[in-house]
Amino acid sequence: MEIRIENLNKIYRNGNKALSDINLTIEDGMFGLLGPNGAGKSTLMRILVTLMKPSTGKVTVNGLDLQKNRREVRTLLGYLPQDFRFFAKYSTWEFLDYSARLAGLRSRSIRNREVEKMLEQVGLFEARDRQAGRLSGGMKRRLGIAQALIGNPKIVIVDEPTTGLDPDERIRFRNLLSKMTEQEMIIILSTHIVGDISSTCRSMALLEKGKMVFEGPPDNLITKTRGHVFQMSVSNREFEDVKEKFNVISTIPAVNGWEVQVVANDTGNYPSTLIEPNLEHAYVYFMELVLGQKQEIY
Repeated sequence: MEIRIENLNKIYRNGNKALSDINLTIEDGMFGLLGPNGAGKSTLMRILVTLMKPSTGKVTVNGLDLQKNRREVRTLLGYLPQDFRFFAKYSTWEFLDYSARLAGLRSRSIRNREVEKMLEQVGLFEARDRQAGRLSGGMKRRLGIAQALIGNPKIVIVDEPTTGLDPDERIRFRNLLSKMTEQEMIIILSTHIVGDISSTCRSMALLEKGKMVFEGPPDNLITKTRGHVFQMSVSNREFEDVKEKFNVISTIPAVNGWEVQVVANDTGNYPSTLIEPNLEHAYVYFMELVLGQKQEIY
């Protein structure tokens, strides 16, 4: 499978330019779309799933033009939106059966088999008779990915899937998505949570204010950050000054103060040691020091 995006722009009626000259090729595997809230990620996702038309530009899916072949492209897609909704009074099984019918599974016996398999796959088999509205937050997100995967789509697009989940459920969700990539399919994971990308994606793009500012393997972004991540030991008195001057990534209490990791071009008069960066370091370095945009990481 291949998605090719060429010179894509989206301008709203109020003049707001949500996407600006996006050029991107996405192939089989897990692809991460990273950026802060308002960067244009959801707009791009809605265009890819044919819910929104671009202002200019072209998207092709395995050679099919997204605008001219909408019906054919939709048969290839599974989608979990950020604001996933369901019929709360349906049981988990009933809702997934309904989703299977929407996905084109007309045979009752095939539907039954696929629904049972999917409930097992996402860990909801024991909750199959529970009303969907009574599921926990993590279970609802798993039901969301189940409805996106039912019918064996070749492209699955998930928008901010782990927002609001506790750490255990977030890890479980990431592992579930990673397992899906054993098949020949594209999974696009749109998120502002750096950990979702670092643990699952072989390739990624970084959006900021509607523009694509990086594209490639996460390791390439990390490589650009080497020489800019420091660890230092500071006293309680120095700690407040360090927080004012540097982009602090982590803090650990120590006997006489704090062990602090910072992203910076240099640490001035503070003694420090260079350390190997990870993707969270790279994201902060790129957004704050390269682009000059204040960011939060999770």
